[in-house]
Amino acid sequence: MNPIDRNHVRRIGDQGPVLLYAHGFGCHQGMWAGITPAFEASHQQILMDYTGSGPATAAAPFDTQRYGRLDGYAQDLIEVCDALGLTEGVTLVAHSVSCSIGMLAHLQRPALFERMILIGPSPCFLNHPPDYLGGFEAADLEGLLQLMDQNYLGWASYLAPVVAGAEAAVAGAELEQSFCSTDPQTARVFARATFFADNRADLPKVRCPSLILQHAQDALAPQAVGQYLHRELADSRYELLDVAGHCAHMSHPALVIDAMRRYLAETPVSR
Repeated sequence: MNPIDRNHVRRIGDQGPVLLYAHGFGCHQGMWAGITPAFEASHQQILMDYTGSGPATAAAPFDTQRYGRLDGYAQDLIEVCDALGLTEGVTLVAHSVSCSIGMLAHLQRPALFERMILIGPSPCFLNHPPDYLGGFEAADLEGLLQLMDQNYLGWASYLAPVVAGAEAAVAGAELEQSFCSTDPQTARVFARATFFADNRADLPKVRCPSLILQHAQDALAPQAVGQYLHRELADSRYELLDVAGHCAHMSHPALVIDAMRRYLAETPVSR
């Protein structure tokens, strides 16, 4: 299936540098609706859904082996760029697990991304004491997957406010709707790939400049994780957003837009 159709690719604008948006687990391209209007006059913007995410219409076959690892989603990014004729100069704007997915794509195609803007990144959600605390014990994450199997709607209603932040009711409702509209078996494959991935060893290989946007209170990616990334990623900048939750682009889009604009204007590109 053509990646343009398979991944529901949508382009906004045809002039200027390219921004490619990559959504997080359980989400879809609609989550960027608060961000894209700010860049319509200055950039070409590419929106996409990973295979198995987004609208159910024209759904592509879901290969559980391919998408059981984050590399499969990285291949989606690469194939979308290939289909659009994009070979370099792309700024990736990624949320949550897509930050790791984007790095994997960068390692395969080093020239593709000019910069990466990473919102709530985590290279590993698991704790590996004493040197790394990702926020979760393996038993906690296995319990989350068991809840998906036993009560998928209950899992969605539990996780959505955790991701959005307790005070972000609108974002929480949008996330819950997105979770509930995803096929449970597909979601479970993506969930295991997301929460049990460990991409810490890949960080020193990344040579693409990046902006790390860390949430001040984030149950999924604590501040220590963002600071760890900042230490391990060469040519990275770290900015702490006064936000509770894991999705500032939805709950506080003005803060993300401001950080993006400053970074795009001020940061020279390293080649």
